[in-house]
Amino acid sequence: MVPAPPPAASFSPAEVQQRLAAGACWVRCGARLYDLTGFLRQHPGGEQLLRARAGQDVSNDLDGPPHRHSANARRWLEQYYVGELQGDPQGSVENGAAVSVDTQKTDPAMEPKLKVVDWDKDLVDWQKPLLWQVGHLGEKYDEWVHQPVTRPIRLFYSDFIEALTKTVWYSVPVIWMPLMLYLSWSHYRTLAQGDVRLFASFTTEYSVAMPKSVFPGLFVLGMLLWSLTEYLLHRFLFHMKPPSNSYYLITLHFIMHGQHHKAPFDESRLVFPPAPASLVIAFFYTALQLLLPEAVGGTVFAGGLLGYVLYDMTHYYLHFGSPHKGSYLYSMKAHHVKHHFAHQKSGFGISTKFWDYIFHTLMPEEPHLKIQ
Repeated sequence: MVPAPPPAASFSPAEVQQRLAAGACWVRCGARLYDLTGFLRQHPGGEQLLRARAGQDVSNDLDGPPHRHSANARRWLEQYYVGELQGDPQGSVENGAAVSVDTQKTDPAMEPKLKVVDWDKDLVDWQKPLLWQVGHLGEKYDEWVHQPVTRPIRLFYSDFIEALTKTVWYSVPVIWMPLMLYLSWSHYRTLAQGDVRLFASFTTEYSVAMPKSVFPGLFVLGMLLWSLTEYLLHRFLFHMKPPSNSYYLITLHFIMHGQHHKAPFDESRLVFPPAPASLVIAFFYTALQLLLPEAVGGTVFAGGLLGYVLYDMTHYYLHFGSPHKGSYLYSMKAHHVKHHFAHQKSGFGISTKFWDYIFHTLMPEEPHLKIQ
């Protein structure tokens, strides 16, 4: 059971500095202090970013991109509240003293009301698997699932089934890259024989020869089709709003994607586990084999499989990586964080924003003043 936040305490800048010097990671919003040391132990991927903000006011980081107007980000931070900073709330704690920095004052009307999670009074019992409880939340489910937590989630009573829902990030390239390489080599050899024809099952007169030179085009087509599939699945399946009176659809949504939005920092559930992934991958392979000649469908599938691997690796990196400012991945990370904490109904692309441009689901651009 996670304990309730401790009573408000008061800390001088010198006391905060002592904790920073001892290796703690404290940040603040105004005069409110938060201890993120425990979070860093569980999620070392964000250490570089948070350590750079230790002792400083992070209000602008929350109110500007990618968190503007996000009550969820602040709810998450409130779990680490430890007390109040004495003295000038416009300063940051550096070198044992409060040092003035320029901070953006936000409109009080735009400040979200902070809500501390009371684990004992939450809508679900965190001591039991959540999968069988969420379906009873009804109309409260959509709001609840988009209030992120950092604690782990258990879905099933069975330890074996629970283990099948988790995996390490490197299982994806280790398992699927060899299959992609084998299929590419095998189907390229088949195309090189020169006897593969498209539409031959319907007509011999108008069938189209498929020489080995088409292999790169088919492979790239597979990657493009995957990027579209990634977008469509994320938008229409993972972000469907299940009917509030449907226990089973709410449960299905939670196991497919809702649990990721509820616990976005659970690195054991950031990539698709091999067991369920095998079923989905087998479905797509079978469908392509039924629709196209074996070598053609297999080549398209191999390209799509590489696209999937790149997608899952990108998704993991966007959560735990530290891309260089101004880089493509930095832009995608900001894009994805906004999707989690501010605009859950837009920004569905993970590896690219291309389809968000095409289907007009980009997130609104918002002005942002940087901390000097």
